[in-house]
Amino acid sequence: MIRFASLGSGSAGNALLVETEDTRVLVDCGFSVQETIARLDRLGRVPDQITALLITHEHADHIGSSAAFARRYRLPVYMTPGTRLGARKPAYPLLHEFHAGEPLTVAGLEVHPFTVPHDAREPAQFIFTDGARRLALLTDAGHVTAHMIAAVDGVDALLLECNHDPAMLERGPYPAALKRRVGGRYGHLPNHEAEHLLAAIDQGRLQHVVGMHLSERNNRPDLARAALAAGLGCRPEDTVLADQATGFGWRELR
Repeated sequence: MIRFASLGSGSAGNALLVETEDTRVLVDCGFSVQETIARLDRLGRVPDQITALLITHEHADHIGSSAAFARRYRLPVYMTPGTRLGARKPAYPLLHEFHAGEPLTVAGLEVHPFTVPHDAREPAQFIFTDGARRLALLTDAGHVTAHMIAAVDGVDALLLECNHDPAMLERGPYPAALKRRVGGRYGHLPNHEAEHLLAAIDQGRLQHVVGMHLSERNNRPDLARAALAAGLGCRPEDTVLADQATGFGWRELR
């Protein structure tokens, strides 16, 4: 059995909690220590219950207070060597490095990191499995690749970036350089790319799909829902989105 919940998802901070009966892994820690504690409490958890931290990449909205949180609670931290270098060597008490394509086990939870096109040193996203079910986290990718499609094909749950609508990004308030970064091939996944990925994978086992990392300035929930619905072949009102303030509550794979 795998349970998962988001503490918050967006450009102001990201964190995902994945747990089995014996393991609780916090994926990213993009909020302050106190805010992370408060958001864990909202989910009925406390820091002492966390088994480990797993970091996708070094951008502030993901790596956040991870070093301080890990020091306070003596938690092992897992990240790629590139992420460690990009983080400028903050003091982690127990640091473990991994590479995408090399499975790792965190207290019994099997994790399969895979590469994504994003403007970080060595970013990774993850498949989590207990041997029977698979949960995929896929955010912070500029475009869909064949490797990404293969990684998440046939999963039981998919947390998928729907960051922006290209027309809104183009008309929006961001400086030109930031627009190029977000909308570029190493930026963030637009709604239509999320739709295309969903249409390309085997959906036969899907129990949950959640739209993630929505831009507050360059997207609207109705646009993200429409893209997810088109990719899934369902109604927009049947889709689920994570948000910055509350993430999403507990979901379970059975």
